[in-house]
Amino acid sequence: MAEQPVSKKKKRAPKAPELLRGFKDILPEEAPYWQRVRAAAGVLLADYGYGEIQLPILEATSLFKRTIGEHTDIVSKEMFSFLDQGGDSVSLRPELTASMARAYIEHGMFNRPQPVKLYSLGPAFRYERPQAGRYRQHNQLSMELFGNAEPSADAEVIFIAYLLCKELGLDVTIHINSLGSNEAREEYVRLLKEYTKPKRSLLCEDCKKRLAKNPLRLLDCKEESCRSLFASAPLLVDNLDEESKKHFVAVLEHLDESSVPYELDPYIVRGLDYYNRTAFEIVASVAGDGGVSDEASAHLAIGGGGRYDGLVETLGGRSTSAVGMAFGLERVVSAFKKSKASIGSEKKPQVFLAQLGEEAAKHMFTLFETLRSSGLKVRANFGKSGLKAQLELADKLGVVYAAILGQKELLDGTVIIRDMENGIQEVVDLAKIVDELKKRLKRGR
Repeated sequence: MAEQPVSKKKKRAPKAPELLRGFKDILPEEAPYWQRVRAAAGVLLADYGYGEIQLPILEATSLFKRTIGEHTDIVSKEMFSFLDQGGDSVSLRPELTASMARAYIEHGMFNRPQPVKLYSLGPAFRYERPQAGRYRQHNQLSMELFGNAEPSADAEVIFIAYLLCKELGLDVTIHINSLGSNEAREEYVRLLKEYTKPKRSLLCEDCKKRLAKNPLRLLDCKEESCRSLFASAPLLVDNLDEESKKHFVAVLEHLDESSVPYELDPYIVRGLDYYNRTAFEIVASVAGDGGVSDEASAHLAIGGGGRYDGLVETLGGRSTSAVGMAFGLERVVSAFKKSKASIGSEKKPQVFLAQLGEEAAKHMFTLFETLRSSGLKVRANFGKSGLKAQLELADKLGVVYAAILGQKELLDGTVIIRDMENGIQEVVDLAKIVDELKKRLKRGR
């Protein structure tokens, strides 16, 4: 019986790795916008006395359950939580304020001159449905002010946030509300439940759960049917205690005096349990693209915050008044790009440094640094590609001159300067290359 031929199965190429859903790479062409936002924030916050604090990404899960609230969507649905090797429940931080409060207590910052002003930039993680400007890993700029109960502190945080937006050329309005004291809010929740219970069958599934666990979030629902339903609901701002009313009016007076544009919005409640009194969102007006989504994209919430006087005490610290806010940097960058504001684009390179031969290649790092440290915008290919390929790259980069160092030039202590526009080359003294290039660039060839 004849032997059967052995079939040779062709191996499949391994599948290329892909980003996880809800995560995003920030590519070099987008990085300048991020750098501009971070730089503007760093300068402004330092000027107003805020110190940067760098916080861990991983914290004990209990920190967020105690502060954000077990029945919030963030804790009940969205946190990335797991058991570590020691069996402890830990979570990737979904926001930065709870970590700020933990650090304030742990490092005894109540012993420092009050108020203590802090800011932090970094990633936060929430397992939610990805959508425009909202990712499962997103970046926040969080600024917090501990140890000042006065309305001026609320206004300060809002004013600085507005100044940053103005610095970036963003057209924003502050949507602001007051949540009142804990006692007044409990009474309001009772009124809201009375209003809602006869209409329970009309609620979306999420709001049916919120009615039992977190009724204030009913006002924050994005479903159109629920928004219409609560258009006639009693308003929180109409049921404030007297102290909270005075506080809120004083905050608004500060904003009026500082010419900060704001709108009273009775439906701003924020999604975290720790807020009291002032609550606000920063809404940017962004240019549409002429498509069907223009109306929806005309206004973009890019940040928000409020007062949280009981948070430090909830975590075991002494009673400390506090107020803060956070920007979602993906949304800030998106609005910034649509604003067409200048990012102070990097100057084009002026000189390309090319080499020919092994010995010349060994001198490239030193010569490159000599040109760079003198203030010249210089580029190079430190690999062993041929001179033709290097000059083609120099042409694509749009440099004015190429400086060419070969074996002969190295022995003679010279370098060739090539005019990339007309191809004219001239040999100059290697020791005088910086002066020669600067002189030629100054006179425009």
